Amino acid sequence: MSTQDLVPSPVGPVDVEQAEAALVERYPRLVRIAYLVLPPTMGRSRRVLTAHALVQRALPRRRVPGPAVPEPRRPEDAVDPGYAYVRGEVLRQALVAGRPLRRLAVPRRAQLPPLLPQVWGLRLYPRAGGADELALDQLLSRLSGPARAAYVLRGLERQGDAEVLRVLASVGAEDPESALAELTGLEDGAEGEEPEAREEARAPRGGERPERVAEQAGPGRSRHATAPPPPEATSGATGGPTGDTGAGTNAGTGPSPAATAPPAPDGGAAGRRLSGASLLESAEFDPCNLQARPGDLLRRRQHGRAVLVGAAALLVCGALLGLPGDGWGRNGAAAPSYARNPAAEAALDPAAVKRVGPAVWPGAVRRDFSVWPARGDLVGDAALLRRALAVWARPGGTVESSATPGTPVGPPMGPPQLLFAGRVDGARVVLLHDGLRVVRYAEPVAGTAGAALDFARADAAEGPEAEAVVVSRADGNVRYLTAPWVTGASVRDLLMPGKEPWALGRDAHGVTDAVPSPALARECERWNTLQLKDDSGSRVLGDLGELLPARLLWGPPGAPVDATGREARAVWARTACQMSTVLGQGVRSVRAWRFARQTLPEGAGRAAWVCTRAETWRGTGPRVLAQFLPPDRKAPAALAARAQDAPACGVREPRVLAGALWQAPGGGWYVLAAGGPDVASVAVTGAVTARADGPALAAKAAAGTRAELSATLEDGRRMPALR
Repeated sequence: MSTQDLVPSPVGPVDVEQAEAALVERYPRLVRIAYLVLPPTMGRSRRVLTAHALVQRALPRRRVPGPAVPEPRRPEDAVDPGYAYVRGEVLRQALVAGRPLRRLAVPRRAQLPPLLPQVWGLRLYPRAGGADELALDQLLSRLSGPARAAYVLRGLERQGDAEVLRVLASVGAEDPESALAELTGLEDGAEGEEPEAREEARAPRGGERPERVAEQAGPGRSRHATAPPPPEATSGATGGPTGDTGAGTNAGTGPSPAATAPPAPDGGAAGRRLSGASLLESAEFDPCNLQARPGDLLRRRQHGRAVLVGAAALLVCGALLGLPGDGWGRNGAAAPSYARNPAAEAALDPAAVKRVGPAVWPGAVRRDFSVWPARGDLVGDAALLRRALAVWARPGGTVESSATPGTPVGPPMGPPQLLFAGRVDGARVVLLHDGLRVVRYAEPVAGTAGAALDFARADAAEGPEAEAVVVSRADGNVRYLTAPWVTGASVRDLLMPGKEPWALGRDAHGVTDAVPSPALARECERWNTLQLKDDSGSRVLGDLGELLPARLLWGPPGAPVDATGREARAVWARTACQMSTVLGQGVRSVRAWRFARQTLPEGAGRAAWVCTRAETWRGTGPRVLAQFLPPDRKAPAALAARAQDAPACGVREPRVLAGALWQAPGGGWYVLAAGGPDVASVAVTGAVTARADGPALAAKAAAGTRAELSATLEDGRRMPALR
């Protein structure tokens, strides 16, 4: 017979209250069913807890609908709908719990250890049985999960084979017919199994109808017994439902099968072997009538010691990692220490920080950061210096850190030199120098949040390159700390070349007044620069968003000068806004050079070509800009070409070739190109073909024309355009 040919058991709709009533009333029987279907290899203690957990999770979440038109109820299907539903859920979860875990599959909830109920410090076991119970347990261990479920349905629930197949199919068992065949074959082949015992375990045939679940008061009722249960029924170890379904009590209304058997001559066990159905109702398989034993006491003691040691280690680590409260700890916002060696400890010792006296720099041969004296009103604050050094070596996660490209951000190799320590714009600021980098540490005067750490490369900085360091940025303004040999400071707006610079005040420590910074501005409306004066002359420094301002130069690659002259200021006024393309790039100096002049067609006047080259502290990554300056002196420069890591307009390759598409005042379009003084001829190919002797070319073209430029040098070599 195929399970597809079987008529489904006509169970009507089931309410949650109806299912709960059935679960509470027959809780011991349901737990026994789950215990028997679970694999014996799970262990008796875990089987007990898992069986209780499966039954307690068997309630439906909402009303469960039945078949639209139920068929007439047959006698062997006379099962309470609520009980039938809960029993099916218990069987389904028990079969899932017995499946082995796969490595890549997600485990089902029933396959995991139960969250509830939980027992700590004890192991719970059903009461031990005799040899018959042991033989039955071995029999169940040889069966598959569906076969165990079939055995329980036939033996404990007194179900016929057809009903067993229906129930197994409804709970999702794999191949119910094979499970039933496996059970029949194993029963028939069991050694020492008496024929009448096997017949009792199976449903009767012919006209004899078995006792149905509806006719039984609970597990333990015998077919031949009608007497009430003995008054000396004992309670189990787990707290279950009260009344006739209380955990650990016989829920039936008749004596157990063992009680109805005639006693042995010595008053002990029954004189005949109990049947499989009777054994299923014995105390050996009753997970509600339990006995308690302690677990592994020695292992518990070892685990307790390990937990205590781990907790103590966590407490010690927590005490070392940070201090409670709102104040700064010993190391401020620094991360935990990661190394212990004499060199690292010396670099973090505030007492070992180098301090240069104010009388050193006048007699020094070199004027660089190594002769800067330690200045500021907090140079003697050892706690502040300790925090600055610790954060430098180990910046924590809350520290806002920045570094110019190519600047190492590791700890100092030895005790650094202190340049400044004082209060500026509501913050405590520390400036340190280790020969390679200038490091700025800042923390708020009030509170503990907002520590900042900035790195800037300053190797080989000498003279004008070591005359100023940014000490503070706040509200769009910048303050500088000037070198001790600076005699005057002023501010010059590059966009206003005809305006004289205005004086910039400095305090006794060399800190300037606040100046609006172009690096923090959104629009290029002004470009303030710092003009410093010493005994050798004046120089112009521009803030490009870094600790060290860049030096602004003018002239050819081999002989640049500071951009303080009239011609330099006139060109810088039209090209200064292009410096926004090199903000934060670790720029050391920016040099502008007018490499060519060109007479424009249609009498439009005389234009100029300027190349701007930004050199970096790391030596690599220079940026070159070629700009076209129209005859109108108030018009800004137009960017014609740009290049990264190009030698053009530099010391190695001072020549440069650039071009642009230009529209004359009369409306005509021209391709303009210009090269340096060593260019013998310029040629254009592509949409426009033209050639001109000399360093400049102008060829008529259409709007949107794209062409390729090339030049021939006086020595015959060819030079491509800047790109």
